[in-house]
Amino acid sequence: MATHYGYGEWGGSGSQGAGERPHRLPAALRAPFEGRTWGEFCYVLLGLPIGIAMFVCSVTLVSLGAGLLVTFLGIPVLAGVLAACRGFGALERARARGLLGLDVAAPEPLVVKGDGPMAWIGAMLKSGTSWRQLLYTLVQFPWAVFSFVVGVVFWTTGLALLSYPLWFWVFPTFTGQGGLQLYGDDMHQVYLDNPFEISMTALVGLLITLATPWIVRGLTSVDRLMVYGLLGPSRLATRVVELESDRGVVVDTAAADLRRIERDLHDGAQARLVNLAMDLGLAKEKLTEDPQAAARMVDEAHGEVKTALQELRDLARGIHPAVLTDRGLDAALSSVASRCTVPVRVEVDLPARPVPAIEGIAYFTVSELLQNVSKHARASRATVDVWRVENRLLLQVTDNGIGGADAAHGSGLAGLAARLDSVDGILVVDSPPGGPTRITAELPWRT
Repeated sequence: MATHYGYGEWGGSGSQGAGERPHRLPAALRAPFEGRTWGEFCYVLLGLPIGIAMFVCSVTLVSLGAGLLVTFLGIPVLAGVLAACRGFGALERARARGLLGLDVAAPEPLVVKGDGPMAWIGAMLKSGTSWRQLLYTLVQFPWAVFSFVVGVVFWTTGLALLSYPLWFWVFPTFTGQGGLQLYGDDMHQVYLDNPFEISMTALVGLLITLATPWIVRGLTSVDRLMVYGLLGPSRLATRVVELESDRGVVVDTAAADLRRIERDLHDGAQARLVNLAMDLGLAKEKLTEDPQAAARMVDEAHGEVKTALQELRDLARGIHPAVLTDRGLDAALSSVASRCTVPVRVEVDLPARPVPAIEGIAYFTVSELLQNVSKHARASRATVDVWRVENRLLLQVTDNGIGGADAAHGSGLAGLAARLDSVDGILVVDSPPGGPTRITAELPWRT
């Protein structure tokens, strides 16, 4: 069950961000010129007309359907507006994907049980997803009005004041006043007309222009939450998809383990037992003719029996070691560490034993990681720490090897992470080039 690493996954360069040129300007100065900023501003601008259309359509049709509920016609009208809201939801997800870079999966499809329009109407009215998308069309409109006003006012004010030195001449030329009027009443008027005031106006405009992208980003953060929370799949549906995926991983892992056990039995112990039976048969035939040759053959068969028994013990240990069942993780991991090619320090601090399933996963996780320390890390020492934090079991394997381990390239670490994920576990790899390597596994604590 060893985890294998390809070239560049253990001991390779593995550095992230290689070749990326650092930005010369800080983020605050780059923001007004970034494509993300203008994409978010376009999202705010489009939000108002789209929000008006969705709000008017939803409120009008819902009011019509509610008014017609005294007749049968109100029910199909309500189903129709819910279907329209599903279409609005698809439009909004596409708009968020294109302008905000927010990729929200489509919600679960409508499940219609039966044939005919009544079955479709009933399924639409019972769909929580449809009602959530109707709610989005109602709450998005007032927020779109607020976002539009704030975004447009800040952008226009900031750019107008920033460019004031370029157009202040309009006032003395066409209006007869010295510049932009800052204050005025019957007795006093204050104009921005001297070089200092013009420069300060441009500076204020610059500050507003630099701050506006972050204000718009804050506004669109609320839009992201609304799109994700109301237009995406429900938490229950997402959890069902995760469990289905985890079930597939568990089934595939179990099938792979069964194939491995079958292969090991067929190629190892079974082949030795077949040879042993043949040797004993030959020894039986020669027992009367050549007792000394028969004795040598029996002695060789005895050696084969010892080898076959050792292979069976190793195979049984690979399935589920007896020491783990009898004495728990501390003793089992110490046994694994004793077989590692480098010195390993084991520290297990657990108040009790977890359930056998979690205990077994923890054992095999550490076993695989230590095997790779032996084969790939080029380390001189390693440590294994096991402890509990609230309702989580944490395992950490560290070594002082060459580093470069990476779970993002389809390596054995990725398979190990998938196994942990099948029981709501997490695998975190910290292995910079040159080492050291620190791999932490987190499992649910179940007693």
